[in-house]
Amino acid sequence: MTHTIIELIIAFVISFVVSICVTPLIKKFAIKIGAVDHPNARKVHVGVMPRLGGLAIFIGFLAGFLFLMPSSIYMNEIVLGALIILAVGILDDLYTLSPKVKLIGQVIAAILVISSGLLIDKLTLPFLGVVYLEWLSIPVTLLWIVGVTNAINLIDGLDGLAAGVSSIALSSILVMAVADNQLIVIALCVILIGSSIGFLFHNFYPAKIFMGDTGALFLGYSIAIISMLGLFKNVTLFSFIIPIIVLAIPIFDTLFAIIRRALNKKNFAQPDKQHLHYCIVSLGFSHRTSVLIIYFVSACFGGAAILFSNATLWVSVIIIFVLLLLIQFSAEVIGLIGHNHRPLLNAIKRVIEVKRPQKDQ
Repeated sequence: MTHTIIELIIAFVISFVVSICVTPLIKKFAIKIGAVDHPNARKVHVGVMPRLGGLAIFIGFLAGFLFLMPSSIYMNEIVLGALIILAVGILDDLYTLSPKVKLIGQVIAAILVISSGLLIDKLTLPFLGVVYLEWLSIPVTLLWIVGVTNAINLIDGLDGLAAGVSSIALSSILVMAVADNQLIVIALCVILIGSSIGFLFHNFYPAKIFMGDTGALFLGYSIAIISMLGLFKNVTLFSFIIPIIVLAIPIFDTLFAIIRRALNKKNFAQPDKQHLHYCIVSLGFSHRTSVLIIYFVSACFGGAAILFSNATLWVSVIIIFVLLLLIQFSAEVIGLIGHNHRPLLNAIKRVIEVKRPQKDQ
């Protein structure tokens, strides 16, 4: 179904207005039923905060969705999966579910999507062309949906962070979808950006309400699905790299968390205070400035993804190399892997020490 620009603008406004108006009501509801977040040693807020704010994002999204009624052969299963994710998030905000229970819910939602036939079934590679994954498409799709869903959840540690980073990632996807005329992706991005920004008015520092797992899981799931509908269908040289660049902040923060906990022999499900946002705050930046820094970096990655999608082979290779180098360097500087594991910085230090005696001579 083709939507006019006017219809898309109206859908954005509907999602935005509904989200911004319903959030205060959700806040009162969350306090009434006890869906609140208590401060502890790992968290940066000092008072009891209502969560469940993600319900406002969903309601705003639903309002825009019902206006546009975007259609797809996969939509029934996608919606059912979203409802399961939403239910898991609400239950977690109310009762704090175990990681295992939350994972089971995410896997069920992912399997529903896979059953619809929406799969990451091929990758475009330089020199090799299109590579079909065949039976591997099922575990790859499952890993992508569950991974991105949790990645957004893991960066939800500062006021406005997850909603802002998600909006920036979705905006980047929207630009590429417009260029490729991917109508379903355009529609979903527009209404999800509208509802996220509407919620952000109440969630940016100092936040009046948290999105909780209801919002973080729903946003993560939605971005995973939208990227499958759009970015993985791209015919560029490195189709599988584009969504990773767009979601570089949550994906690499999650990846470094896995590496960090493995090196320290800690359970991956055990939370810590060494995620990207905490590390930036620990460097002396204020809460608000830390969030804005991550917004800026997310926007840079989004711009790099857009550039990457239209780049030649060698430009693509250079972009990948530079991004990986910057990511590793930044992770070591701010302590994402831990202060005892800095291979790149140590290598640079050794090179400097080797050159210094030569100069002295």
